Amino acid sequence: MSERVLGILADSFTKILVPGLMATVPLALISFACALVIATAVALVQYTRVPVLTQLARLYIWIVRGTPLLVQLYVVFYGLPDFGIVLDPFPTAIIVFSINTGAYSAETIRGALESVPAGQLEAGYCVGMSYMQVMRRILLPQALRAAFPPLSNELIALVKDTSLAANITVLEMLMATQQIVSRTYEALPLYLEVAAIYLMFSTVLTWLQSLGEKKLASLGMEKG
Repeated sequence: MSERVLGILADSFTKILVPGLMATVPLALISFACALVIATAVALVQYTRVPVLTQLARLYIWIVRGTPLLVQLYVVFYGLPDFGIVLDPFPTAIIVFSINTGAYSAETIRGALESVPAGQLEAGYCVGMSYMQVMRRILLPQALRAAFPPLSNELIALVKDTSLAANITVLEMLMATQQIVSRTYEALPLYLEVAAIYLMFSTVLTWLQSLGEKKLASLGMEKG
């Protein structure tokens, strides 16, 4: 590798990392937090089989899981202005990523809820709890503990999916890299560099996931 390329990589590292810390990470975390709220609500609607709402929840999951994330971004960012709805790139990305991840996470949480023995619900009723108290104090904590690993994987996937936001002009890591490539014409080294930074972020999240799983396992042993 030539000195010129090494110099470009050294100079570009900070220029790529800063958008990662200022845009990619906040975009992923805010979207994931919103997605968890959506997912929990949709999962509860399906679990309790609320009339009409259950069908709407299934329709939402079917549409979102059946269409590409990039197309969803284009529909909201480039399509809604035809109806007079104009959104800035960053809020658009948050909305679309939240809705998309929420659909996948809803199925994860629903499956976790259904894995909790039905006797837990009955036991809660026997001690005088209301349905919402049983859900909040017994079922949801157990379900979220079971759903923690797959939800963590969703977050890691979301961090990588934020690169698609470059297509709607969000200045995150990939778009910052593309701008540098357009000036230096060193595509391969720079794209490998941004890939390494994504890998670094994913590795940190994987490590945090491992710590979280160990913590939850120790809590389960203590309760047991």
